[in-house]
Amino acid sequence: MSEAPFGFDTPEDSPGFLLWQTTVCWQRLIKKALEPYDVSHAQFVIIALLLWCHRQSQPVTQATIISLSKLDKMTVSAALKKLVSLKLATRKESEDDARTKTVALTNAGVKLAHQLVPVVEAIDAQFFGKLSKKQQNEIIALMLKLAEEKES
Repeated sequence: MSEAPFGFDTPEDSPGFLLWQTTVCWQRLIKKALEPYDVSHAQFVIIALLLWCHRQSQPVTQATIISLSKLDKMTVSAALKKLVSLKLATRKESEDDARTKTVALTNAGVKLAHQLVPVVEAIDAQFFGKLSKKQQNEIIALMLKLAEEKES
């Protein structure tokens, strides 16, 4: 039998595998917390981004959400359709470009965002609380570097 093609001695030596494990553990906590609200993690991310951008007085399009969240186009489209059907968000023709639609939270969406953000932030505080403040700042810097998109 030929030798395994792994570049690492153990799974715990693989940064990709460790990132996967960490993400699964964190997402499991988020999913459980969002279940009573009947909101998926992707829907929550979109709700939170819409609230964040509204606070910054930034108009938001589907392309904005994709760029900020790193979610794929189909996931964002499906999540937005669901949020619109639940009357948590609206899509309106852009004043600047009739080909694009701006997306915003409704009053019900804003209310839900104000309920959910503290729930998710409490999970983040618990999950990342295992790290010192210095370590948290370091991991944030590293994640920002890893999430950078290069211009091709």
